Amino acid sequence: MREYPRFLYRCFRISFVGNWQYHLWMLVLTVFSILGLNAWCKQFVQGLVTTGMTDQVSWGLYIANFTLLVGMAAAAVMLVVPVYIYGNRELHDLVIFGEQLAIASIIMCLLFVTADLGQPLRFHHLLLRLNFPISMLSWDVIVLNVYLLLNMHICGYLIYCAYRKRSPSRWVYIPFVFIAIVWAISIHTVTAFLYVGLGARPFWNSAIIAPRFLASAFAAGPAFIILTLQVISRATGYPVSEKGLSLLRNIVTVALLINMFLLACEVFTEFYTDSAHVASSDYLFFGKDGAHALVPWIWSAIAMNSVALFLLLTPLATRTGVMNIACVLMIVGIWIEKGMGLIVPAFIPSPLGEIVEYVPTLNEILVCLGIWAFGLLLYTIFVRITVPVLEGRLTIDSPGSGE
Repeated sequence: MREYPRFLYRCFRISFVGNWQYHLWMLVLTVFSILGLNAWCKQFVQGLVTTGMTDQVSWGLYIANFTLLVGMAAAAVMLVVPVYIYGNRELHDLVIFGEQLAIASIIMCLLFVTADLGQPLRFHHLLLRLNFPISMLSWDVIVLNVYLLLNMHICGYLIYCAYRKRSPSRWVYIPFVFIAIVWAISIHTVTAFLYVGLGARPFWNSAIIAPRFLASAFAAGPAFIILTLQVISRATGYPVSEKGLSLLRNIVTVALLINMFLLACEVFTEFYTDSAHVASSDYLFFGKDGAHALVPWIWSAIAMNSVALFLLLTPLATRTGVMNIACVLMIVGIWIEKGMGLIVPAFIPSPLGEIVEYVPTLNEILVCLGIWAFGLLLYTIFVRITVPVLEGRLTIDSPGSGE
């Protein structure tokens, strides 16, 4: 353990080492993070009046991003399962990158919740009144923080063992890996139950919401990992397994297909049966009483996901460029579907029949961009530290910074 502080110091030093492209990327992320912090400080002083949220629409961009990022964090399990369940050691290093993405995603989730509270001082009200185990919010707080600790332990231990040139003890991390697999499913399921359990919002009162959340998570998450692995390979020269990319592509294809099928089932149930929440669905898909702000969003999302699914089901998907286009379309489409297409319409019309549309403000957008920039900044630092360790350039007996 006496070597551990030195390990942390060397990791801190190497995070500042890189070529001009690395420094430019870090500068851009830092600038956006500062802009987001400034916007959040303005919100802290003036309150949530700086956002587009109202008494009628009390959840907006913050919770939309939170919902997506919970799925991104859960997607790490898609790399863990083939490695630790089926013994595919070829993908072992890729698991670390996936779990680091989970850590960054959970941190961003917590920041978006903090932003949505308006003031962090309100956390004391939340923590003092968890109402465990009755409240689904208390379950959500627990599963998110435990999942963060699990991934931090697994990643930190494996990287430190590589730094010490020692084989990791299976008893120290394997049990936590299997717990994390179950926990990854639970974090998104509990988040779905948080919405489903709100009886005053009929739009969410469907048992299919949780499966839809998992399907979309296992589509968007691995798609993001596919893109980041290619960036890592080009920026650092670290080899990325073609077998790993092929496996992730197959996972993404199946998950997106299931997600589109579940969405079609939900749409059929709502419109054919003329159910209680058809008013919100009418507003979302076709507009209502002259209000149609979300109509372009949801149809754009459906178009993007449809094009992405078509590309992935054709032989063209084996081409890297086509696969990347499909992944980008899918991530944006699922972000819209799970955000503007799921969170906001549940509040429109209100229980009193009011139609108050939601339009995010510039300050709200800057806070969101700042949190995303900070999360990507953390993930970039994680990867910058990990690659030299895995390649053997930053070890306990290596000289210099490991660059």
